[in-house]
Amino acid sequence: MQYKEWLNEWLECYVKPTTKSKTYIRYSEIVRGHIIPKIGSYEIGELTPLVLQRFVTELLSGGNLKTGTGLSSNSVNGIITVIQNSLKSAFAIGIVPEYNADKIKRPKVKEKQVVCFTKQEQRQIEQAILDGYKSKLYGVILCLYTGLRIGELLALEWSDVDLQKGIISVNKTRHDGKGNSVNSPKTETSRRMIPIPKQLLPFMKEWKKNSLSRFVVSNGEKYISVRGYQRMFERLLNRIGIEHKGFHALRHTFATRALECGMDVKTLSEILGHKNATVTLNRYVHSLVEHKQEMMNVLGKLIYATQSKSRVTIGEI
Repeated sequence: MQYKEWLNEWLECYVKPTTKSKTYIRYSEIVRGHIIPKIGSYEIGELTPLVLQRFVTELLSGGNLKTGTGLSSNSVNGIITVIQNSLKSAFAIGIVPEYNADKIKRPKVKEKQVVCFTKQEQRQIEQAILDGYKSKLYGVILCLYTGLRIGELLALEWSDVDLQKGIISVNKTRHDGKGNSVNSPKTETSRRMIPIPKQLLPFMKEWKKNSLSRFVVSNGEKYISVRGYQRMFERLLNRIGIEHKGFHALRHTFATRALECGMDVKTLSEILGHKNATVTLNRYVHSLVEHKQEMMNVLGKLIYATQSKSRVTIGEI
């Protein structure tokens, strides 16, 4: 059996019935865009570790379908996952006598640098939205104070928001694709309760009062796609003269401000929906270090002032 025959069978009989539509769509795109054109004509038994490793090397050097340049380590690792899962299933039902795709050497993934908005940029963004730029962008302010992901924001319904208790229940996410579907979160830790800052409650009550949709963020009665909302945000940044940063920078900004205000890493991890506090610590260690250094500088000045019996004003600190 050629590998492409098995891949099509695997997608329809094993992936589609047992995974979320988002996973099936992503796997199908990987299979038809990357795997079948390059190694689909191989007999499935011919896919030795060396053949697979050569394919991985090719992806890293020129696997981008649009530019012909190399794919990122993250993208290549996603393709490797599809290959391994498909061949593992083939081995489990006896199509191949052994499973050896676990011998593929994965490329190392570098932790992406956390990019967030400065306090001044955050004030500019908030002010531009509150000055009536577009009420649809109120969700940007909500992300700045809750750390919601864009998919979680656009799937959020008013029934998920308890303005009396000041709690948001995150239980689904939106993604672009066929039907612009809403699914349950990918992981259990993504299901969570997020406290709404008290200063945001009056704003949200007024927001709900004027809403025409069951969705918190909407275009009238209609939902907004992920890409559509990203474009709105890009246009806002361009309008107020702030250098472009991805929508996810709002989540990083929330996390950074939270640490600056003294929130402990475990609590922040739970609010962000991370797997554990270690993930949060690794991602925002620079913010912690910078904040710690700032506090040490302040403490040093206070100790010096006490020892020398000199007066130090808050402005000087």
